[in-house]
Amino acid sequence: MNLRDQILDYIATHPGATDTDMEKAFGAVHQQVNYACRMLEREGRLIRRKPPTGGLIGNYPAAHPLPPAEPGRGGEASAGNGLEEEAIKHILTDKLTAEGWTVATAWGHSPGVDIDARRGDDRWLIEVKGPGSRPQMRVNYFLSMLGEILQRMDDPNARYSLALPDLPQYRGLWDRLPTLAKQRTGIDILFVDEVGELVV
Repeated sequence: MNLRDQILDYIATHPGATDTDMEKAFGAVHQQVNYACRMLEREGRLIRRKPPTGGLIGNYPAAHPLPPAEPGRGGEASAGNGLEEEAIKHILTDKLTAEGWTVATAWGHSPGVDIDARRGDDRWLIEVKGPGSRPQMRVNYFLSMLGEILQRMDDPNARYSLALPDLPQYRGLWDRLPTLAKQRTGIDILFVDEVGELVV
């Protein structure tokens, strides 16, 4: 078993394990563990986060409910509920692949649509955002992803969706978007809860 697989197996049973924890558990070099964890994070296969009390960064499985993030320098705590963007991408990629779609996922900050899935003649494009750290950020995320998905509407036969953590503010923003706008654009929405389930 290679180091990356060891890490994924370990955090599945020890969510929040630090690089140092795994260095000791595997008898590995710290820099190798750190590098492997960062690569897995870029691929959306784990999430790295500091606890709200500070301290070392913990590593969590992509679909694992996360603890609150460490408060920012401005004193406002980041959102402690809702899956991060990379975790949602990972969940949707796995689900679509299991349903027979061929999925191209833009991990990290890669350019292009977040998820471009194809199955036969069907195509499904999905823009994904995470929970944000405060209410105004969520408004900005929502408006930004609407603009992004509209700019990608060049295939009249494709399905276009937004994917967001299942948070009340995001539901409110979607509910307030005029029905006519939803009908004219054909955009729909996917809400993903903290255990990785799609909810209506």
